[in-house]
Amino acid sequence: MLNKLKKEWLTAPGTNILAGILVALALIPEAISFSIIAGVDPMVGLYASFIIAVVISFVGGRPAMISAATGSVALVIVPLVRDHGVQYLLAATILMGIIQIIFGILKIGRLMKFIPNSVMIGFVNALAIMIFMTQIKHIFGISIPTYIFVIVTLLIIYLLPHVFNKIPAPLIAIVVLTSIYLATGANVKTVGDLGEIKRALPHFFIPDVPFNLETLQIIFPYALSMAIVGLVESLLTARIVDQATDTYSSKNQESRGQGIANVITGFFGSMGGCAMIGQSVINVRSGATTRLSTFTAGVFLIILIIVFGDWVVQIPMPILAGIMVMVSVGTFDWRSFSFIKKAPRSDAFVMILTVAVVLFTNNLALGVILGVIVSALCFATKISNVTVEHETCDNEIHYHIKGQIFFVSIDTLMNQLDLELHNQMIYLNFKDAHVWDDSAVNAIDQLIENYHKKENTVYIQHLNKDSRKIVNELSKVNQQHLL
Repeated sequence: MLNKLKKEWLTAPGTNILAGILVALALIPEAISFSIIAGVDPMVGLYASFIIAVVISFVGGRPAMISAATGSVALVIVPLVRDHGVQYLLAATILMGIIQIIFGILKIGRLMKFIPNSVMIGFVNALAIMIFMTQIKHIFGISIPTYIFVIVTLLIIYLLPHVFNKIPAPLIAIVVLTSIYLATGANVKTVGDLGEIKRALPHFFIPDVPFNLETLQIIFPYALSMAIVGLVESLLTARIVDQATDTYSSKNQESRGQGIANVITGFFGSMGGCAMIGQSVINVRSGATTRLSTFTAGVFLIILIIVFGDWVVQIPMPILAGIMVMVSVGTFDWRSFSFIKKAPRSDAFVMILTVAVVLFTNNLALGVILGVIVSALCFATKISNVTVEHETCDNEIHYHIKGQIFFVSIDTLMNQLDLELHNQMIYLNFKDAHVWDDSAVNAIDQLIENYHKKENTVYIQHLNKDSRKIVNELSKVNQQHLL
């Protein structure tokens, strides 16, 4: 245990602290932007990023992964904040955390393997599109200087790293363009127009909502969506970091850790969050390998808030909008267009469907769930292709069945058999087939019964070990018919 703690906290401390500081600098504009997306005070997102990062550094399952307030969760809660207010958001965040803890206890993390790649691509692309759409109101129809600030922000973000990359380009854009705004007084909106930023630590309190069934009915759908969306993005990010570091992380511990972090952040007046793909990649590429980097990111973030809070309110909104455009462009999987052309049509359809459902419903969780269901149906359809070859010899009919026999493929099987045979010796050869479920066994029973009524003798041949086991346990067939 001691060796594990040393490895997860004290390996290359200098490198991990510097990486954490770098991430904290990059977190500020995004935390504020996600707060704006959600329609809450900027402090709600900043406090959330501080609390979640610090807590998850102790209880999460993936060292060096960054968790904070995120756009995916922010997008889910927009209607809740608009219709019911921030207090209901805090209650929903606490419930979100409880649900994630339950998911972790139930080892729901292992279900990640059932989310196909096409759904993952659709999820990421839908998230990118939704983030971009939320920025339109902060860019268009305001003023000419707004357009100029957005364009210059994007130029700095994309061009500066080619000549200087010691400091995150988004942070440089914020410092430089905010200075220009203060010097010129350009006609642009600022963060201060959207809410007050307090130079103070968050404090504990219980959400001011009625503790009754009506409140639960309001917050539960949002809490469940937040929990699923946050968990999917967290486990997806954990998988990416696993691959980048060639290490393994506990997905169930990560689920429990995310839940604990969200429960705590809800009691401290903050929005929910999850792992962040972009910041986690920045952290790992900066050399981070331990929990110390995540802890440092959270602590340094709150230092920036308390010390430089008065400056944050003067940041022009077009800069943050430009940064979020960059985030959406970077999040979108541009290989999707090639994927649509080259992938099987069913996979391409699932990816497009996932994106369409999310954009139509504004619910990332619903898109993922529906995508998984449709993907499963497409897969079941693919493997339900059963072929039957037959051979007649004297009074004997030999049927050679090939394929997977289960509830989807039963009709395909039956349509290839002659059910009107009389006074024949019929052999059903399952050498190249597999019987999977009760529906398949029941179909075999009905088939034999139908043949017997027409005075046929039926034998089942060459069942493999697993197929024979399920037939022996569930079938009504007399053992003498099994060869």
